[in-house]
Amino acid sequence: MTAGAIMVLLVLSAFFSGSETALTAASRGKLRTAADKGNRGAEKALRITEDNERLIGSVLLGNNVVNILATSLATALLTKLFGQNGVAFATLIMTLLVLIFAEVLPKTYAITNPEKVASSVASPIAMIVLVFSPIVGAVRVLVRGVLFLFGVRTDPDSQILAVHEEIAGALHLGHSEGIVEKEDRDRILGALDLNERMVEEIMLHRSSIEVIDINQPIQDILAQCLQSNFTRLPLYRDDPENIVGVVHAKDLLRALHKLMDHGTIDPKSYADFDILTVAMQPYFIPETTTLGDQMREFLHRKTHFALVVDEYGSLEGLITLEDILEEIVGEIADEFDLDETAQFEETSDGAFLVEGGMTIRDLNRAHDWNLPDDEANTIAGLVIHEAQMIPVEGQVFSFHGFRFEVVEKDENRIASLKIHPL
Repeated sequence: MTAGAIMVLLVLSAFFSGSETALTAASRGKLRTAADKGNRGAEKALRITEDNERLIGSVLLGNNVVNILATSLATALLTKLFGQNGVAFATLIMTLLVLIFAEVLPKTYAITNPEKVASSVASPIAMIVLVFSPIVGAVRVLVRGVLFLFGVRTDPDSQILAVHEEIAGALHLGHSEGIVEKEDRDRILGALDLNERMVEEIMLHRSSIEVIDINQPIQDILAQCLQSNFTRLPLYRDDPENIVGVVHAKDLLRALHKLMDHGTIDPKSYADFDILTVAMQPYFIPETTTLGDQMREFLHRKTHFALVVDEYGSLEGLITLEDILEEIVGEIADEFDLDETAQFEETSDGAFLVEGGMTIRDLNRAHDWNLPDDEANTIAGLVIHEAQMIPVEGQVFSFHGFRFEVVEKDENRIASLKIHPL
């Protein structure tokens, strides 16, 4: 009778051990897919794993109860048979039985088929969690109280790993094992990072913006539009920071075409043409807007172009929908774009010649480096930040595992750098 009870308790111990492993190892994404297909077990598994602390507490409580009870019964049984030596025999035998049949075997099976096992055990485990919830709740309060005494604060709603870090870690692991291609990893990580990054990090700085003075004659404005590589150009009056509109080259050409009569344009109508009649209202955004929010705003407004201003309303730069998409898919080039590969080139000694304005993120993405981008967006900005000075040509610095040599300067701006991994 006692031996049979011990066997039943070992089976329960195996059930608890396998359930704990399956429910903690199962992918919530796969469970969600199965639940959407009508799998009730997967749906219940998703519900009970929402509160991991209560789940694990209940399973551990049940597992410890059956293990301790089984060991106590075995000790009592073997003590009757072998006297005081029965304690030693019980310890040895129960250790082997629990280790092999109640721990290693069920956990090995559960980790091999986590989603299948989790769906199967979800219903009985849900009942156990419900029964043990008062005890687990009291234990939870006690544990938090003890941790509080030692200065440890716990968040009851926090997850051990955020979803972002979990996905990123899986992608990096998959890439290191050759399962995930670098391009696929970079695209997914780029999409995940949109809500963590600000428009100021990727915007075109105001010093590089091509603008049009609306006080010019229309023929000069038309010539500038035709010579530009861009289809949308900001218009300013008197001061380049006083943006009064944005003209689309196609709108300008369409308006001038309407003035044509039998292939010619009346000189007076041409001279009196007001470009603001075809210009769009400028769309200003704060520099602290996240890329994710701005992409959604672009799609909502059905526009691709925004001017970035700081907290004082001063123009800082501009950003387009293409700039944001490039953070996901990489550089998007057309027949009018300059050759982006010219931003860096490899030298014979294994170093790289890099334009100072190249962003740290693009450099890391191109070479799988880990240069920090917390304090600066461009590689020139990183060198200035680390050096705490404006370096001179030929000056060399070593930090973050790289050797940086200033190759060329344009006034106070670092135009190009030579970077050599140490």
